[in-house]
Amino acid sequence: MLFASLARLFRRQDIWVFLLCVPLLVSCSKSTTASIKAVCSTLSSPCLQGKVSVQMSTNRGQITLEVDGDAAPVTAGNFVDLVKRGVYNGTVFHRVVKEPVSFVIQGGDPASKDPKTLKTHYGKGSFIDPASAQARFIPFEVKLKTDDQPRYGELITNPRELLQLQLTHEKGSLAMARSPAPDSASAQFYIALRPLPELDGRYAVFGRVIKGLDVVDAIQKGDRIVKASLVMAK
Repeated sequence: MLFASLARLFRRQDIWVFLLCVPLLVSCSKSTTASIKAVCSTLSSPCLQGKVSVQMSTNRGQITLEVDGDAAPVTAGNFVDLVKRGVYNGTVFHRVVKEPVSFVIQGGDPASKDPKTLKTHYGKGSFIDPASAQARFIPFEVKLKTDDQPRYGELITNPRELLQLQLTHEKGSLAMARSPAPDSASAQFYIALRPLPELDGRYAVFGRVIKGLDVVDAIQKGDRIVKASLVMAK
């Protein structure tokens, strides 16, 4: 049932992707831990094993990201696949929140690279898979230190479990933006400008900035990713 539900979600095209600052309502059902191999078999993007580095060139300078396929194989694999496809090249950082306190920089909307796209529509796009001509979505993914593999499709709200998250929102953390539906992340991502524990367990962290935090801090709304490319595998 889990995989059938995920497959239906992946075909949805009416979800716009954005990062919420308000708490989300979640069910009290038992957490879903599924086989990584089984989940990956339902996706059109490859899962990632291990860690890789991604070089992101912006008009403000270079940012180097470490993408963690050990803790988030589905989310990391989706991001790396989009990097390889050149999806992020030319896209805009359409949301930059620094006031009243530093929050995030958000970008990666494939539609933002199209000069015909109105700026008011930035942040509403998803990656359209050319193989299916459909928007591609991935399930919410989070891994606890006490678990052998990630959990899928359900947010973490238990305080004790939150303390066991493998990846948390620290300054420079890389995570996926999405709509209120947990399994609606596609291409848009954000980088935390400070520790954001209020987002832990609710948004999928899958990497971090390992070089260029000064560039991240300098990013302004409307700045662009010139090119994103895979650097090396660990």
